[in-house]
Amino acid sequence: MTSTASSGTGRLSIDDWTERALQLLMDEGVGALKIARLCRELGVTKGSFYWHFADLEALRTAVAKRWTERTRAELDELRELGTLPPLERIRIMAAGLVEDRAWNVERTLREWARTDASVAATIGESEQHVFGLLNDAFLELGHPAGAARMRAGLLTYAGIGFAHGQASLPRVTMDDIGDLVEFLSKETGTT
Repeated sequence: MTSTASSGTGRLSIDDWTERALQLLMDEGVGALKIARLCRELGVTKGSFYWHFADLEALRTAVAKRWTERTRAELDELRELGTLPPLERIRIMAAGLVEDRAWNVERTLREWARTDASVAATIGESEQHVFGLLNDAFLELGHPAGAARMRAGLLTYAGIGFAHGQASLPRVTMDDIGDLVEFLSKETGTT
């Protein structure tokens, strides 16, 4: 089926379905993706769902594709950070670590990636890109290659850890992130 715009026609498009499903996924996790619930929330019958998708798995595949496209667009935006000073780039990337919604999406997508190769590949691509940007920034700050790699890895893993530990560990604040960036940015051997 081809996607048709829903504006003015009263019919939902594939984009309408996948956008709502993606919002549910981000807000509540993969378990929230239920045909009856989506139909109820979108105000349509199950026939409308089956017009666009063969089954729930087809919807999940479409949602994974939509998320993958969105993530790749965000990665493209990150590439533009290369024109900023290195410490500013690190601070901008680290600032995203304190957003509650970012943690929820991170946890949900990592769980989903266990069963969806497309989502897993996009997460891997995203991690490599972020790690590369951080590594380059630490190199530009004058850290030797090994120290830059370690610092980039620590900040990347911190982001992953914040996503999974925020429910049971003390809440991470913007000040905490600032302190972490400051600590990792210092020259080797300074206090």
